[in-house]
Amino acid sequence: MPQMLATALTPLLSNLFLGVGLPALAFGAPLAGIALGTSYIALAAGAFVLQGAIQSAITPRTEAPKPEDGKYNLKQSVPPLTYVLGRVKKAGDYAFLEETAGVAYHIMVDAAHEIQGYVQHYLHDEAVTLDGSGTVVSPDHFEGKVGIGFRYGWANSSAYPGVVAAFPGIWTNDHRGDGLASVLMVVQSVASEDMQRIYPQGMPQRSSILDGNNHLVDPRTGLAGFSTNMALFRYWHLTHPVGGKLVRDDMHDPDWSHAADVCDQNVTNRSGGVEKRYRGGLWFRANNDPVQIGRLMDQAGELVIYERPDGKVGVHAGEFVSPDIRLAATDVIHITYDFNRRRAANVLAVRGRYTDPAKGYNTADAAIYGIPYPTDDERTKTVENQAVQSHNHMARLQKLAYIRANAPRVKIVAHFEPARNVPYRRFIRVHLPPKLDEAIIEVTGRPTLSLRNMTYEFEGIVVPANLYAFNAATEEGAPGANVVPVEREDVPLPANFAATVQTEVVSGGSSAAFVLATFDLQNTTFQYEIEWVPTAGGAAQQRRGAAGELAVRSLYLADGVSYKFRARTWSADTPSAWTSYQTVVATADPTPPGVVTGVAVVPAAGQATFNWTAPNSSNYFGARIYTNTTNSFGTATLQATEYGAPSSPDSRTVTLTAGVKYGWIVSINASGVAAAAVATGSFTVT
Repeated sequence: MPQMLATALTPLLSNLFLGVGLPALAFGAPLAGIALGTSYIALAAGAFVLQGAIQSAITPRTEAPKPEDGKYNLKQSVPPLTYVLGRVKKAGDYAFLEETAGVAYHIMVDAAHEIQGYVQHYLHDEAVTLDGSGTVVSPDHFEGKVGIGFRYGWANSSAYPGVVAAFPGIWTNDHRGDGLASVLMVVQSVASEDMQRIYPQGMPQRSSILDGNNHLVDPRTGLAGFSTNMALFRYWHLTHPVGGKLVRDDMHDPDWSHAADVCDQNVTNRSGGVEKRYRGGLWFRANNDPVQIGRLMDQAGELVIYERPDGKVGVHAGEFVSPDIRLAATDVIHITYDFNRRRAANVLAVRGRYTDPAKGYNTADAAIYGIPYPTDDERTKTVENQAVQSHNHMARLQKLAYIRANAPRVKIVAHFEPARNVPYRRFIRVHLPPKLDEAIIEVTGRPTLSLRNMTYEFEGIVVPANLYAFNAATEEGAPGANVVPVEREDVPLPANFAATVQTEVVSGGSSAAFVLATFDLQNTTFQYEIEWVPTAGGAAQQRRGAAGELAVRSLYLADGVSYKFRARTWSADTPSAWTSYQTVVATADPTPPGVVTGVAVVPAAGQATFNWTAPNSSNYFGARIYTNTTNSFGTATLQATEYGAPSSPDSRTVTLTAGVKYGWIVSINASGVAAAAVATGSFTVT
């Protein structure tokens, strides 16, 4: 039995209702076992036989989600199942959220089925780049603290090993998430002072652009796969438990194959580019009204669904078909003609609202079709469809809505025999001069058969034969400009940072070394902080200057020790990144002592004794003894350091190998600053 994802709230799962929520995750209930309510079937003229009032009360339906509804990850114990068709941007439903050792683990379910794949992940509104291990490497302010993994919802999936390792008591290898497309986001905690820099908007809010359902059956080929074709969306929806609950044998595949071909036709947009006629994407939940979801697809694909004489479900594609039914005066019993010129009925302009991928898959306003708005006469209509993802696509729907809103209306009662096929047609021709001279009628509503009178009664609108003609160059209009997102600016690094060793006299007359860090002015509110640590290792120390201060000094440093310094900027309690290190050597006394005098060397077997007199310098601290086999101080080897007092004779015996040697004695101060080397001349060690 497939094992499903489980939330960490195991007690709550024991009460899981097998309705429109996620499957019984903790208990491994298969996805196919979910009961999704009473079935419905598509009937004539695209209408559905709706559920009864009692069923509607028992199973309340919600409206289809808007694109903005997918911005945030949903946290509730039993979220409704989610279905994704085409390419969309959305967040997910939490299945797991726990923290251990300063690391938060988030598992979010994006779809209750297998998907084609993930295109782009976002943290808040920032597109992120992952390395081979799933670590976020861009934007760089995350500093590798966030990791992302994902599963495509395969029938035989696998648990996230990192979660299993971190929470072996509540998450095991059995929590595979079969059939659930999910994302794991791992977020490391950071020091409070780094929070605003690394996580400026708090805990990252993950969303993703993904290519959805990977099992849409194409009636043209019989194969299943990913598509953005509106006819294939509707075909899937009618044959799925969350939609029409039909089977493929209930569908008239030739109709649906032709409708899919029409959706794939090329059209030219206002920029001269080519796109497909009826493509898009949407996502919805199992508790959304299936009738409303179906209508969204029908409107976006200009589809009209009907029941054929053989009982199968057919579809009229979004194109004009020359009528093969013609009703003349002898065929019509009664006709009502409405010019439709009332202000309350027709419109002067049509607005459009659609999902714009260029605007982050948010709802966008299309250019208005008709009389420019605003005017004194505000007769407008709005076409809003979140499944539409192209401005040209929406503009074509706006034109159709404009034509249909202003078209004359007719109501016709015709004899049965000439009108017997009207229920199975989208367009018919009526010739009743002078008002209807070979007029094209688009049938609306469902024709009514009267067996008593053997008549058909139906309604329609008068439309032109070029109903679907569209010149994008002149009719599409220009969409609103995309809002340019404000780029996030990090606190800048310090400008022209320099670390300089300086000294000052302390108590007792001795000198002490410190580093003075200087900066260029960037903003009077900035504070600069320095950090230093011995290059050989040890504890780091910091000091921060006041706002607007361009020089920050360290504490006193150990004399003669090498340190590395770096700096960063603080603004509104938010630090910048650190600069690169600068290495300095702390020197409390930069003044060398005098040179030694009375230099002499007494060689012996395997050794030599060096003699000298220390200079009369108050900062004299000792002498270094060097030897070489050649008369070159630059390559000489330090043999020993002898410490002593100023103006005092001193000596040191060192062990040497036999041979001719050259020697040098160098006086130094307490900071190790050396005077000039004094040569001893050559000598021979036996």
